[in-house]
Amino acid sequence: MIKQTLLAVALLGTFSQTVVAADSKGQILVLLSSESQMQLQDGKTLATGYYLNEFGVPADAFIKAGYELVLATPKGNAPVVDQKSVTVQYFAGDAAEMQRISQVVAAIPGIDDTLSLKEVIDGGLAQYEAVFIPGGHAPLIDLANNPEVGIILTHFNAEAKPTAAICHGPIALLSAQQNPQAFQQALVQQSEVTANSWIYAGYKMTIFSNAEEAVFEASLNGDKLQYYPGKAMQQAGGDMQYSEAWTPNVVVDRELITGQNPFSDKALAQAVLAQLQQQR
Repeated sequence: MIKQTLLAVALLGTFSQTVVAADSKGQILVLLSSESQMQLQDGKTLATGYYLNEFGVPADAFIKAGYELVLATPKGNAPVVDQKSVTVQYFAGDAAEMQRISQVVAAIPGIDDTLSLKEVIDGGLAQYEAVFIPGGHAPLIDLANNPEVGIILTHFNAEAKPTAAICHGPIALLSAQQNPQAFQQALVQQSEVTANSWIYAGYKMTIFSNAEEAVFEASLNGDKLQYYPGKAMQQAGGDMQYSEAWTPNVVVDRELITGQNPFSDKALAQAVLAQLQQQR
C-alpha cells in the first residue's frame, strides 16, 4: 500500500509539470544542462551551470505574462546555478532584486526534478508555445552535441514557434544538424569543421562574443576553453551579429531570438513575449 501511494505521488508530480492551468496562456519549454563541470584544455575542469539572471529574469517575465514553464534537462535532474552568476553586477547592483529572482527560480515547478529530454519528446512537443535556453557555459557540455535537443529544436523550427537562447545558450542550436557530436569533436580538436544540414545556417543570430569570451578566459589563471562559441557558430554557418562587449544585444530572425550576453536578459524576454503575442 505504501509503495502504491508513493508511486501515485510520483506520477502526480510528473503530471503536474505538464498540465496547463485553465488561466494559463500556455507552456514554454526551458532547456537546461544536466552538468556542472566543464572540460577545459589539458584535462582540467571548470565549475559551471546556468547563469541566475539569464534564466531567472526571462522566467520571471514569462510567468508574469501568464505562461507556465516546463523545465527539462538531458538526464531529468536538478540543474545547477553557476555561483559566478550570483552577484549583483548582473542585477544592476540591486541585491534585493537578485534575491527576488533567486526565489522566483526556486519556486518554478520541477526545478529540483526536471523532465528528461526523452520525456519531453515522448510527451509531445506540440503543447509548447516556445522553447527557451538560458546561458552559462553548461550548455556547451550536453546541449550543443545532443541529438534529442536537435529533435526539439527541429520541431520548433518547422512550426515557426519562438526559439530563444541567451549568452552561451545559443550553442545548443548546433545540435540541430546531422551528427552534432562529430561537429563538436572537431571543434575540440581544432580541426576543419563543417556543419551537416544545420537548420539555422544563414540565420542572423548572436552569442557570447569572442571579445567577451577572451575576457572570461583571462580570469581562469592561464586555463583555456576548448573552443570559443562565437567562432563555432560562425563556422557552422550562422550570420553573427554583435554589439559592443557587455552591452545588451538581441537578434531576431524568423522564429529565432538570441541574446549576446547576460545584460541582454530583459530585452530577450520582451522579444519572446512580443513574438508570442503576434502568434495569438
